[in-house]
Parts: sequence; structure tokens; C-alpha cells
Amino acid sequence: MVAKTVLRHPLKSAAVVGAATAAMAVSVAVPAVHAAAEPKEPKPTVVLVHGAFVDASEWASVIGNLQRDGYHVVAPANPLRGLASDAAYLRSYLNTIDGPIVLAGHSYGGAVMTEAAAGDPQVKALVYIAAFALAKGESVNALGAKFPATALSTALTSASYPLADGGSGVELYVQPAKFHNVVAADAPVAIADVAAAAQRPVAASVFAEKTTAAAWKTIPSWDLITTQDQAINPAEQEFMAKRAHAHIEKVASSHAVPLTHPDAVTAIIKQASRATSH
Repeated sequence: MVAKTVLRHPLKSAAVVGAATAAMAVSVAVPAVHAAAEPKEPKPTVVLVHGAFVDASEWASVIGNLQRDGYHVVAPANPLRGLASDAAYLRSYLNTIDGPIVLAGHSYGGAVMTEAAAGDPQVKALVYIAAFALAKGESVNALGAKFPATALSTALTSASYPLADGGSGVELYVQPAKFHNVVAADAPVAIADVAAAAQRPVAASVFAEKTTAAAWKTIPSWDLITTQDQAINPAEQEFMAKRAHAHIEKVASSHAVPLTHPDAVTAIIKQASRATSH
């Protein structure tokens, strides 16, 4: 059964009603003093990890939503050069943050955070947004082979790039003409075309690398499954979410859900924050 989250924002009255008697004044004042004395639990820092073929700008609307609600939000660049090295970079970034963290990853960003957050006591919740929640020793390719292929598999193109050791590697792009239908079908064509033009390629090697740790084994997780996804099979997303015993929500969205359904993404991040902030 899919849990449904309803966010309510009750208005707080600032009116002060004059007391008719001293006794009434005392009875009204006591609860007010008690409420003021209770410490307010600070919100965690929300760290957003983007996936392949995009950059942190995909989180723009989600960031705005969370900031308006008083959250401190950061969205570091995911290098997209290798699962182990990307996870090491994210881990070093997390180490610069004081206090509790809610870590959210989209797409391949989920694989990176799964490894990076393992053993980090500051990370209180993991939020998978149409993302890979891999098990230890599992790769994106190995898991994906167990499910029907999506349209993404025939929409990629490759190019070589130089490595630091003098060799060369292979990186992958989504063909611009196919980006809208495959990645962001529910976005306006003009917006998808901009995202296609600005896409960041991912090293092909990341999909064969095996993760060395699975943070969801010890950290509570939430999972937003995109039922119209043409990049990661929705059945694969659901398999990973159930295996991780995640709190599951679903949305009729393309893979580009942070861009096309930012309110749904915001809601599940806030749900994770509230559930782990105590």
C-alpha cells in the first residue's frame, strides 16, 4: 500500500485577547510560557545529488521549495567519472557539514549516495528519487539486465575523453533529438531541449562498477517511484525500494521528476526530514 503524504500549513493567530479576570489571565499565560520554553528542533541540512546527463540545476524548483520552508539546502556537483570516485567525492563533501543530514539522490545519484553515506552517523535519511538503490557488490548494468530495457538503452551516444594517466575513457550522452521523449516527456519541449543542450555526460564505466556498501541497510530510506519512466524501469525502481524497506510514494512522471514534479519531490524529502528529526 502506498502511503500518501498531505502537508498542512495552519495559520497561527497573533491576536491577543484581554482577560476579564486575573485568574483567566494566569490560566492563559501559563501554557504560553510553557510553549515558549520548549526548544525547537533544528531542521537537517538537505543534500541533493543529481544524476547522469544533468547538473544540479535540475533541483532548482525543489531547492526553492525547501528554502522557503526554512531548510538549508546544498546541491554539489556530481563528477560522473566513476562510482567509487564519485562516492569518495560526495563523502568528503558530507564531512564538511555540521549536524544532521537528509541525503537525496536522483537517478545515478542514488547509487553514489548509497555508497557515500555508509557508516556516516550524520546522515539520518536517504531519499531515492527515481534512483538506484544498489546492494553491496551490485552494478547498475547487472541489476538492469533483470528487467525489460527502457528507451534509454537505444538513445545513447558515446565519445572518448582523456584520462589523467594518458589513456582514454568513454563517456555517454543522450542523443539530443531523443532527450525529450526518453528523459523528460512531461516537460515542455523547449525546457527539455535546453536540458539536452546543457547535459553532462557520464563515464560509461560507472554502470559496470560494483558498489562496495549499501547505506540503506542501516539508514532509513524513502523512495519516489516514477511510473512513466523511460530511463529506469518502474518495476526495477519498485524492486529496489521494497528490498530496502523504503517508505514508498509514486508519481506519474517521466525520469526528470525533480524538474517536472518538484512538489512531489519536496514532499517526500520533508516527510523523511520530519520522520528522522527527533
